[in-house]
Amino acid sequence: MAIFNLGSVNIDHVYQVPHFVRPGETLASLDYARVLGGKGANQSLALAKAGASVKHIGQMHTADEDFWQQIQQTGVDCECLRKGTTPSGHAIIQVIPEGENAIVLFGGANQVIEMGDIEAALQGAGNEDWFLTQNETSQVPQALAYARKQGLKTAYNPAPACGIEKQVNPADVDLLVVNQTEAEAITGLRDLEQQVDYFAANWAHAMVVLTLGGDGALLICDKGILQVSAFETEVVDTTAAGDTFIGFFLAALSRNESEQDAIQQACAAAALSVQKAGASTSIPSLDEVDDFLAEVTE
Repeated sequence: MAIFNLGSVNIDHVYQVPHFVRPGETLASLDYARVLGGKGANQSLALAKAGASVKHIGQMHTADEDFWQQIQQTGVDCECLRKGTTPSGHAIIQVIPEGENAIVLFGGANQVIEMGDIEAALQGAGNEDWFLTQNETSQVPQALAYARKQGLKTAYNPAPACGIEKQVNPADVDLLVVNQTEAEAITGLRDLEQQVDYFAANWAHAMVVLTLGGDGALLICDKGILQVSAFETEVVDTTAAGDTFIGFFLAALSRNESEQDAIQQACAAAALSVQKAGASTSIPSLDEVDDFLAEVTE
């Protein structure tokens, strides 16, 4: 079973700063790194590291061949990750000592993906396969509708919440993964209990996962509501924690593991990811997650 991920590929410029830059302020960075990022690439890498068979659908600039190779070497099928003349997407990321981040995005090549590329990538996909996407590329609502029509199971992470999610037909989504900010963008509600009630009433056809940061995660499905606490850990950088969670959760589902096991693995993977700086560089392997779970459940 394969997971097709229509997702962004960004070049992250990561600055360690004492505090977020204030209006009118010039702030000296404590450190700098240029690394592979983008929610799409992060989730593809997390899926591959979690043992899933993942094919990335996207676009980047030919000059960034080293990052294309990095994705492929992690185990991601890059046949449908096109290279062209539009600048690759990139992000300017500030990370403060507490581990929180602030991000400015440039869409670039992520925003020129065409439906023809997506349709070609999904040729031969079957109803046991998954289609995953986020909010950082072009064609998101259309791609979800097409994948659903083709019989694939669909997963949607409406991140960052930027208005695209309002164009997506909920009927085209089998798995929705949101944090509370994204949940508020969809529901119009800020209170967690009200958000849960909304999804239970209006997304009853789908499985919905709310990631709650230090409070773990909550899953809503036809079997009821399942909540898993976060694992206590030192927080260095939260940049790819949500992407890591999604990759490990969906990988476990693709192996037909239970929702309980899937969400526990995802929380463990996210806990390990926040202990390292950077996006793609912080994603753990499945062996590391298994070892961590064995240690904390002894």
